[in-house]
Amino acid sequence: MFQKSSLFIALLGLSMTVCAQKEFQKKVQSEMILAEDGALIELPAGTFTLTNTLSLEGKKKITIRGKGMDKTILSFKEQTDGAEGIRVSDGVDIVLEGFTVQDAKGDAIKTMHVNGIVFKSVKTEWTGGPNPKNGGYGLYPVQCTNVTIDKCVAIGASDAGIYVGQSQDIIVKNSVAHHNVAGIEIENSIRAKVFDNEAYENAGGLLVFDLPDLIQKKGGDVQVYHNHIHDNNFENFASKGNIVANVPTGTGLLILATKGVEVYDNKFINNQSVGAGIVSYYTMQKPIKDKQYDPVPSNISIHDNVFERKPTPPVSKDPIGMIVGRKYGADMPNILFDGIKSKKVIDADGNYLPGNCISIINNKGQSIVIMDVEHMFKDMARADDLFKCGK
Repeated sequence: MFQKSSLFIALLGLSMTVCAQKEFQKKVQSEMILAEDGALIELPAGTFTLTNTLSLEGKKKITIRGKGMDKTILSFKEQTDGAEGIRVSDGVDIVLEGFTVQDAKGDAIKTMHVNGIVFKSVKTEWTGGPNPKNGGYGLYPVQCTNVTIDKCVAIGASDAGIYVGQSQDIIVKNSVAHHNVAGIEIENSIRAKVFDNEAYENAGGLLVFDLPDLIQKKGGDVQVYHNHIHDNNFENFASKGNIVANVPTGTGLLILATKGVEVYDNKFINNQSVGAGIVSYYTMQKPIKDKQYDPVPSNISIHDNVFERKPTPPVSKDPIGMIVGRKYGADMPNILFDGIKSKKVIDADGNYLPGNCISIINNKGQSIVIMDVEHMFKDMARADDLFKCGK
């Protein structure tokens, strides 16, 4: 009799819990739909299981605030409907603060067409560990303006933990990204400042990419400074065909095709394939159909950083990493340049025109290789002192 009573009470408690979770989801979504300009939507402490995307559309000056990153947890592990955990679109001055999104079916938090989006003390995580079936992005503002990401944490994304794409006027600061394919990524974005962050145990710590076939064609004016990019030697678990599947395991920083990037006062420590790489889109070995796209980087400055790595061969198994690794072994240079220059930015002698050069100076542990990818690595060579503008 006691066992039957205990079972009944347990089932009753479970039923009440399920009902309470459904009511929570219904309540929060209703608040998002009915919110007037300037509203504060408060999320209580606790762990809440949600089955559908929470969506905020066409709102102004809305704050969604939990009780703290580790106190308000929104779990989408049982999600059956929607492509994101939280989706915010077509808004102005939106603040997301003080909560965690776990195990979204797709991207954890996506914001699109928002002018003024702030992520503060927000965590995104896939709790089952790195897996190609995890959602692609943790924090995912795209086609936004005035983006701020501050004191956030991103774990386990199968593309990028913290990603800002096709956006303008961006700050990413005081945040941590680990066990993603890419820790932090700035893609086809303009006027971005990335500083005081830590990226570790990703396949690649920090990416600055320009890609073809996107609405916003060109990124640039990107500053990367005061970051600690270390031990990014985790296996690349991106799905095949994904552009970040080409990022070599063991990458600290990779600049792909972007113009106007300054990298300074960072620490690149124990990224065992490449501390910093500067490459064209040609290295992706994919066809380019976008006639407005320029695949070659220029106007890059890497100065006053610290590069350190253990004296071991690169951990990457990608073709380029293996070719360079075979030549240099444990003496792998810290900075790699594919050697490709656009004819648009060089003179008849092959020198960069003013304002377009690649400058690599005053870095501790500076060692550089020009890979000569254009000629199948034929003249690959060290060039530690050849990257001073004007020379």
